Order: sequence, then structure tokens, then C-alpha cells
Amino acid sequence: MARCIQLARNGFYGAAPNPMVGAVIVRRGRIIGEGYHVRCGGPHAEVNAVRSVEHPEWLADSTLYVSLEPCSHYGRTPPCADMIVERGIPRVVVGCMDPFARVAGRGIAKLRDAGVEVKVGVLEEECRALNRRFITFHTLRRPFITLKWAQSADGFIDTLRADYACEKAYVFSTPFSQMCMHRVRAAHQAILVGRQTALADNPALSVRLWAGRQPLRLVVDREGNLPSGLRLFDGTQQTRAYVDASVPRAVYEGRPGVVCVRLDFGRDILPQLLDDLYGLSVQSLLVEGGRQLLESFLAADLWDEVRVEQSPVSLGNGVPAPAWPRGRMEVEPLDGNALVRIFPACSRRAV
Repeated sequence: MARCIQLARNGFYGAAPNPMVGAVIVRRGRIIGEGYHVRCGGPHAEVNAVRSVEHPEWLADSTLYVSLEPCSHYGRTPPCADMIVERGIPRVVVGCMDPFARVAGRGIAKLRDAGVEVKVGVLEEECRALNRRFITFHTLRRPFITLKWAQSADGFIDTLRADYACEKAYVFSTPFSQMCMHRVRAAHQAILVGRQTALADNPALSVRLWAGRQPLRLVVDREGNLPSGLRLFDGTQQTRAYVDASVPRAVYEGRPGVVCVRLDFGRDILPQLLDDLYGLSVQSLLVEGGRQLLESFLAADLWDEVRVEQSPVSLGNGVPAPAWPRGRMEVEPLDGNALVRIFPACSRRAV
């Protein structure tokens, strides 16, 4: 099962929105086949593992290990549970059950009904951690949320600037840590900033320093009057702008790749925004906004990971960083800075 998890990680950038899955086939104490889910729409891990077996007749006395419950429904590919039965594999060991509503125990039941011996729960926590984004999406009905910011040693995220439209933000990151952050961006399906960050930093929110798919860009623009010349509206990536329901959709007409989404700003917009992303099947959200937007997610307890790049530089004064939430903390060096990762100490909740 440990090898299944190792294989599954190879699908980190290609499998989403499907889960990462690895499969290993063992016969008489030796591995005879391996596979993982390479990309969404392609063959599943179990199929790739079976195809890699040199002598198909060996399957009749083999054991299939798979990190996630085999699917039982027709999607882009046929059910893996049916394939396992048809190939005559007598025993299956499953890491964890699939929370997806169309599976959720049905794959295991189908195998057992066909006479296949099934064992569930081997390295279960490790298998669940592998697909924490997928599981969060299907159990809490919202994306997995990562909050990210950089700050000084004395707790400021920026200097006090007189003119945010002209003065550059203070840069804490090094070229290497910037590359690492683009790797994080490539691992998320969407990235969110607020109006002030859009104006002050004019970010492109792209993956320029790492190979990977460009994330869906999101910006909160209540009044719908952000300038069209911002890089968010350059047409190179899709951008979703969240405006107040009173703002006419026409404010964004003519801007390539921009979709205007109207929210009721008289109510908490975070549940509305996350519902919109859930409807788009966005499973992972990276929030790179300013202090106000970050603190709104923290106050609502809507976060699954916090990533803080802490510089040894002290500013003396400036814009205070958000207070770190309580949770399990990991710290590692990052090119002269420190990367602090915080994880919830308890299970998360839905919107």
C-alpha cells in the first residue's frame, strides 16, 4: 500500500479533479504489475496496473492493492470494479473508501457480491491524506482552502504606502521561494485576491516559474470598477469577478476571458463564493489576498492549510499580518526564509 501511495503521487498535476490513485498487483510475494491515474479522463490506476502484467493468466491467483476504493459507476471510463471481476482477480486490498456519492462503498459491495475477497483500511490515514482535497470537496461540499501570505520577522505583510496604485509592495520572497510558490499555485485549481491586492500589486496570478496548468483567477470587486488594464483582465487566463448584485453585468463586457458573478454583499459572501466554486467542481482554492480577505476566511474557520513565508527582515511598522490560527505547525527553511505550515487540529466544517 505504501507503494500504491508512492505511485499515486505521480498524478499530482494531472489527475484533478479526479483523485490520485495508485495500484499494485502482487502474486506469490512478488509485484507483477503497477499503475497510477495519470490524468483526468484517462485509464484509472487499476486498469493501468492490469495492463502492465506480462502474463494475464497470473491475475487469477493475484492480489490487487489500491489506495482508493475502485469505482463502480460509468463516467469517462467504465467501472473498475467490473474490470476486476471480469479479469478474475480474487483478492483486493483497499486503502480507504471513496467519499464520492456515486461510489461511497458501492465499489467494495460490487466486488464482494461477485465473490472477491476485499480488505479495507490498510494505511487508511495515509491514503486519506493523499487525497485530502478530493475528500474535502466531496464531504464538506466546498474546495480545499489554502491561505497564503509572506511577512516580516516582526509581523508585517507590507510597508505603509501612501499611494498603492504607484508604490510597489515590499517583496519578502527570494527568486527560489517565488518559484516554490508558483509550484503551489500549479497545485490549486483557483486563486483568489481582493480588490485592494488587485490594485496595489497588479498580480497576474499565473504559473510562470513552474510547469503546470494555469489556475482560474478570482477577484472580489464589489463595485465592479477595477480598471480594465490590470493583468487580471489580460485575457491570458480565465478570470471570475465577484461583484454586488446591484452591479450590472455589462461592467465587464468586452474583457476577454472575464466572467462576472453577482453576489449579495448584504450577506456573508464567503459561503456564496464557495458555493459558486463547488458548482464549478473547483476542488482547491489558494487565497493570496490582503489582510482583510485572509482574516475573513480565518474568522469564519474556512481554511484547511495556512502557508506563511516568514522573512528574517524586520520592518518596524507597516500593515500587520493576520494572526496565526491554532493548529498543528510545521516549519522548514526556505532559502533564508522560513516556511510555516499550519494545519487544523480538528476536522473542518462545511460552508
